Amino acid sequence: MGRILFDTATSINGWIADEQNSLAWLFAVEGGEHPDDGLFPTTATVMVEGSTTYEWVLAESDILAHPEKWTEFHGDRPTFVFTTRDLPVPDGADIRFVRGPVADALPAIREAAGDGDIWVVGGGDLAGQFLDAGALDEIAISVAPVALMGGAPLFPRRVESDRLRLETAEKVGQFARLVYTVS
Repeated sequence: MGRILFDTATSINGWIADEQNSLAWLFAVEGGEHPDDGLFPTTATVMVEGSTTYEWVLAESDILAHPEKWTEFHGDRPTFVFTTRDLPVPDGADIRFVRGPVADALPAIREAAGDGDIWVVGGGDLAGQFLDAGALDEIAISVAPVALMGGAPLFPRRVESDRLRLETAEKVGQFARLVYTVS
């Protein structure tokens, strides 16, 4: 069984999306549009997203009109999207909509992942729900040299230092890459 990873980029003041739920600030960073090796988990066989992240990705790259763009980031991996609404699906994409608590969806997500890792792409509240369910194994943060005025917080939970263990801290292009194990 693989690990469950929350791997995301954040501004230096802790926002993963701006006030309009946009990630455009991230792509403006040198290396943000085509990240260096080491900024994404390579062992993930399944991706998990909240509906806000999913809808932003669809809109930003006009994926419904150009479904081939879906594979540029997601590949052919199954993607579980937590939502309470009916959302469109790009042609050819393996999207599995999930309603309800993370704990209820975990068996299906783990089955789809097989022995591979599960990448919680975003958002921070969804990653927090995985933590609340006792299912989050690692938090990897790529800190960008950007400060935002507000938006979606990195991790809208109080997590004490006894739950996180710093494993690595390194420079990857313009990003500070921090990886923590969760206990």
